[in-house]
Amino acid sequence: MNAVKQLWEAAPFGLSPAEKQAQFSAALAELTAWHQEWCEPYRNILHALNFTPSAAQPAEQFPFLPVQLFKTMDLCSVPPEQVARLVTSSGTSGQARSKIYLDAATADAQQQALSAIVCNFIGPQRLPMLLIDHPDVLRSGRFTARAAGVAGFSIFSRRRAWALDSELSPDLATIRSFLEEYGNQPFLLFGFTFLVWQLFEALAQLPGDWDFSQGILLHGGGWKSLKQRAVAPEVFRNQLTKRFGLRRIHDYYGMAEQTGSIFMACEQGHLHVSTFSELFVRRADDFSLCDIGEEGILQVQSILPKSYPGHSLLTEDRGVLLGNDGCPCGRRGKYFQVLGRLEFAELRGCSDTYAAEYKGCHLSNRRCSDLGGDAPSNATAVF
Repeated sequence: MNAVKQLWEAAPFGLSPAEKQAQFSAALAELTAWHQEWCEPYRNILHALNFTPSAAQPAEQFPFLPVQLFKTMDLCSVPPEQVARLVTSSGTSGQARSKIYLDAATADAQQQALSAIVCNFIGPQRLPMLLIDHPDVLRSGRFTARAAGVAGFSIFSRRRAWALDSELSPDLATIRSFLEEYGNQPFLLFGFTFLVWQLFEALAQLPGDWDFSQGILLHGGGWKSLKQRAVAPEVFRNQLTKRFGLRRIHDYYGMAEQTGSIFMACEQGHLHVSTFSELFVRRADDFSLCDIGEEGILQVQSILPKSYPGHSLLTEDRGVLLGNDGCPCGRRGKYFQVLGRLEFAELRGCSDTYAAEYKGCHLSNRRCSDLGGDAPSNATAVF
């Protein structure tokens, strides 16, 4: 796939819109033809649409699959013996889960793309990392999107510590030990948004100085549960900066169906589209393209999925395209904002799913008294 190779050789945010358009369309045509040949259900879909992939077509003309389709169909483009891992989306009890079939080459490409994108924001040096989760997430018996996130982002660490105990409450001893050893130098924090918020809510109610000013926080997942509690993204950032000194905070937007080709938020709070991805915003009534600044449904494309036809997907998220080049951060390409879930869309974000299943992070009396304080009376209060 020559076009795919050219995109890999480019800087993740270094191509002009014109350069990327030509290369990405060619790569998408190659990938679509591959899945047409090796995935019978996908071939039947293209036949029903009377669509034939061509490198001359712009990326927005390639058909998309609704992301929900991966919950109802087995979509795989490699023989069963080549499937190295089955990734499942998060889902509460009774919900169907997306099934993503990865071969070794696709999994490796996802890891390499993730590394190229994230290092553009945090630099190439591996740093100590405080994972805002518990190691049981990797021992659950199934490889969920949450586990994939923890495993994927762990590659940026040179030493890891887990901030939560088996009940997903703050492990205060571990957090304090980590800050004493690494708090005076740059370090990483990673976790899903709802877990991150609950951790810092709990710490804010405890005595002592919890200094995270040298930290770089990477977080992602759904915002729906936080919005129900009136915690908007800007409130999230402002509270963590004001109370804990965290200034380098990078949200990211991604999904199990397109692992690796995530969209990272820059210093301006804008989500950026890398050379591995493309993004369109479509109107709900006829799926035509929205203008810049016009709200619509997000469509995402990726050059990474070769073992399953997840390269062009219609999400269940609302968003708005903010521009194509011109972000003050200096990164080239499209940048956008996610506005939330579509009305009536199934609850599916990793953080949202956790919130629906788990009633609340809490601190035990023993741990609070160990620090000389009382148990908090309201573990969900704003800082």
